[in-house]
Amino acid sequence: MNVLIAGKTPSPLEPIIRGSGCNVIQCFEKVDLELLDKKAVDFMVSYGYRFVISRSIVKFLHMKAINLHISFLPWNRGADPNLWSFLEDTPKGVSIHYIDEGLDTGDIIVQKEVVFDVDCETLATTYQKLSNEIVGLFSQNWRNIIHARISGKKQPPGGSFHRLADKRRFDYLLAKKGWNTPVKELVGKAL
Repeated sequence: MNVLIAGKTPSPLEPIIRGSGCNVIQCFEKVDLELLDKKAVDFMVSYGYRFVISRSIVKFLHMKAINLHISFLPWNRGADPNLWSFLEDTPKGVSIHYIDEGLDTGDIIVQKEVVFDVDCETLATTYQKLSNEIVGLFSQNWRNIIHARISGKKQPPGGSFHRLADKRRFDYLLAKKGWNTPVKELVGKAL
């Protein structure tokens, strides 16, 4: 089976996917149907991918395309989920979901809530912990996902969605320390 990893390269998912006997194709650029056809892609895993996946790709890879998202869906769909989980004081965690025509709206395959000690963490440390958690969750569940042994469940109503531009009005909070900003300085600032 040929599995496309769409997102940052090198991907920490590559050894997990190869270890399951699959061939891996990595791509950081925008994925299109021509690439899927040329590389004979059977399954797609999106992780850290910055492009919206087109309706034609979703249709082509029906239920064979998943996304790894560092939020506890339905909270913080879209951009900067870690930041928004503190700004809006919403649940924090990681989710693996099927890709559908919406943005981070597909059925949830597995997810894990993550709790942080806000007195000891920064945006950078929480991001790293969420990244480790999502890779661990993927590793534990990949074989069941690829063999369709886990059914997705609809996301509950509600939650939140953010675009890259939404962060601009809070840039002043990150001006001095950037991603090393203590999260306790951010909790609830967007409420």
